[in-house]
Amino acid sequence: MKKISLSFILFLGLLAVLGFACQALPDLSQLNVNPTATATVVPTPTEIPTPIPPPPVKPGEENPDEPVFISGNIPYTSPFFLNSISEPFVMLEDQAGFINRDTEFEFSLVGQSIGPVEILEDQTLKYYLALPTVPQGTLVDVDNNGRDDIGVAVYSIAYWSNTWGGPFLEPRDGTGWSNAYASTITDPELDYEIIGGKLVVWSPDEEQSFPTGFGEDGLIFTQDDPTAPITAGYSIVDLDREPFFIYKEAQPQIDLIEGEIAVNDYSGMSYTDAFEAMFEKVSREYPFSEEKDIDWDILRQEFAPQVASADNNADYYRALRDFTYEIPDAHIGITFDPEVFYDEAGGSFGMVLKELSDGRVIVTEIIPDTPAEDGGIHIGAEILTWDGLPVLEALDSVEPYIGPYSTEHHKRVEQAIFLTRQPPGTRITISFQNPEDSQTQEVTMRAEVDYESLYAALPVFNLDELSTPVEGEVLDESGLGYIRIITFSDDYHLMAKIWDTYIEELIENEIPGLIIDLRYNTGGNSGLAMDFAGYFFDEEVILGRSSYYNDLSGEFEYTDHPARIEPAPKLYEGPIAVLVSPYCISACEGFANALSQGGRSTIIGHFPTAGAFGEVGRGQYKLPEELDMQFPTGRPETMNGELLIEGQGVPLDITVPVTEQSALGSVDAVMNAAIDELLSNIDK
Repeated sequence: MKKISLSFILFLGLLAVLGFACQALPDLSQLNVNPTATATVVPTPTEIPTPIPPPPVKPGEENPDEPVFISGNIPYTSPFFLNSISEPFVMLEDQAGFINRDTEFEFSLVGQSIGPVEILEDQTLKYYLALPTVPQGTLVDVDNNGRDDIGVAVYSIAYWSNTWGGPFLEPRDGTGWSNAYASTITDPELDYEIIGGKLVVWSPDEEQSFPTGFGEDGLIFTQDDPTAPITAGYSIVDLDREPFFIYKEAQPQIDLIEGEIAVNDYSGMSYTDAFEAMFEKVSREYPFSEEKDIDWDILRQEFAPQVASADNNADYYRALRDFTYEIPDAHIGITFDPEVFYDEAGGSFGMVLKELSDGRVIVTEIIPDTPAEDGGIHIGAEILTWDGLPVLEALDSVEPYIGPYSTEHHKRVEQAIFLTRQPPGTRITISFQNPEDSQTQEVTMRAEVDYESLYAALPVFNLDELSTPVEGEVLDESGLGYIRIITFSDDYHLMAKIWDTYIEELIENEIPGLIIDLRYNTGGNSGLAMDFAGYFFDEEVILGRSSYYNDLSGEFEYTDHPARIEPAPKLYEGPIAVLVSPYCISACEGFANALSQGGRSTIIGHFPTAGAFGEVGRGQYKLPEELDMQFPTGRPETMNGELLIEGQGVPLDITVPVTEQSALGSVDAVMNAAIDELLSNIDK
C-alpha cells in the first residue's frame, strides 16, 4: 500500500494542526547554537592583518599533495532541510568562534571562502570548494607552549543558506559555529563541543603546532591538549583517530554530517522493536509530560499490545495514530495514510459547519450536487440535532482526524469541521432550520465520498496558489499598511528581501499604522521570525529560553542562549495590530508573542493561536511501513520559568465574536476590529 507523507500531500494543507513543517525550528543547519565551554581556559584568537602573506616556498619544494580543492556529499534526512535551500553554498567556516567558545563570533566578510552546492537525488547534495591560496581567516595560537605565536587558521567545511543581504553571510544569517551539515561532529549534551569529524588547518609557516588529541578533559582546544608541529600550508585533521591523523591530500573528499537533527531511523526494525525504541526515547525527552498529565507507563500498557498484535499496515498505522491522540500536542504527528482516512472519514454530505460565539452551529457552505443540497439544506441553516443528539453534544464527542491539539479552542474549531466526516455510506439523520424558514426540518443523508467540503473548510486550502509567502498593500480607505505572512518556511532569502522592502516603504511613505495578518501562517523557521520582529524594536528584548533532556545528567537543561529580538537595520515605529487564529502555529506564535512584548502591538482574533510551541528539530522518527512520526523535544519558557505559549497560545488583546456574518464571510470582523483599533490609536 502506497503511503503519502503529510509533509508533501495532505499535510501541506493540514499542517496548521499537525506540525511536521510548522515547528519552532531553529536554523540548525547554520547554527548559532550558543554552546558554553566547560573548559577552564581557552586560547585567545589573534586577529590577522589583511592580507596575510603566503608561507615562503623555495623553488622545487611545492608539495603535490597540498590541498587545493575539496568536495563531498551532504546527506540529509530531516524533513525540514529542503526548506532552507535558498542561495545555498558551503563555506570554509572559521572556527575561531568555537576555539574561543564565542557564540556571537561573526564571520568576517574578507574571510569568507564559499563554494557551490547542487541538489542530487536520494536526499543528497553535492558541494565543491576551491581553497584560497592564502585564507583570510583568524589565526589562533593553539600549541600550548606558553609563548605568543602567530598561530594557525582552523576551519570546518559547513553548509549555509543565505537569507539576508548579499551572497555572503552577515550576523543575522548566523554566528558562532555550525552543529549540523558540517565536516565536524558536535555534541548537544556537551554544550555543542566538537567531538569528531574533520578540520581544515592552514599554517603560515613551519613553526606552528596543533593538538593531536582531546587531552584528559576530553575537549579540544584547551590547555591540556597534546600538540605536535604542523607543516606550512593546508592540512586535513581527522579527529576520529587517536592520536589525530593530520595529512595532506590535493583533492580530498569530505562528506558533511547532518548532526543532531538527523532522523531517528528505526525503519528496519519489527513493529514492536521500532515502537519500543521510539517510545523509550520519546518518553524521556518529551518536555511537557507534567503539564499535560502524561502517564507514559499507562500509554505503553495500552498501545504496546496493539502494536504487537498488528498484522497489517493499516492496523499498525491506527495503533500509532491513536497513540498520538492521547497526547494533547499539535506538534505530534504521523504520516498520513489516505486509505485509512478514506475508510474512517472519506465520506461527507457536502456542507461546511461553523460554531458561533452564541452557541449556534450553522452551515457556511454547500457543495453543489451533494446530499446536503439534495436534502434541502441552505447556506446559513442552523443545525439543531445530529444523529439524535443536540448538535453541541454531538460536537463534544468528535475526535478530529487530524489531531491531536495543544489547546481546546483549536480542537473545537475542527470538531465542527469533522462532525460531518464519516465512513462512506454512513447514514445520518439531522434536524435543521433554514434561515428563511420558521419551521424545523429533518433529513436523513447518506455520506458520499467527498473531499471538496474538507478543502473548503480548512483555510490553508483556500489560499491562492500563486500567493507569495509575504504580501502587502496599503488599504485604500484607511491608509493603513497591511502585510500577510503565510509561512516562515519558504525561500528565506526571497522572504527577507520582500519583508525588508515592505518595511522600508512603510517608513519612507510614513504609513501611520500596520496590520500584520498571521491567521493562516503555518510556522517554520523561528530565527527568521525573530529577524522580522527586529524591525519593530529599537533595543534588544529577551523573550525566553529553552531546555532539552540531557542523557548525561538525566535532567532537562537550559541552553545558555536565550531567544531574543535584536533590532534590525530599519525601524518602523507606528502602531501595529496582529491578526491571529488557531491556524497560526509554532514559529508564527513565536512571532506574534515577540510583537506583543511591551505592548508593541495589539493581538486580535476570534481565538488565540494554536498553542503548539515545542521545538521538534531533534524529534523526527522513521518507522516501518514508510511511516514518519514527530515529537517535540524542546521546552520553551519565559526567563521566569513559566511555560511559554505551549498549551495556551498567544493570548488576545481583543477577542472578536464569531457571528453569523463573519462565519459566512460577508464581513472580515477581525480585520475591521484591527482597522478600528489602529485608527483610534492614531487619532489620539
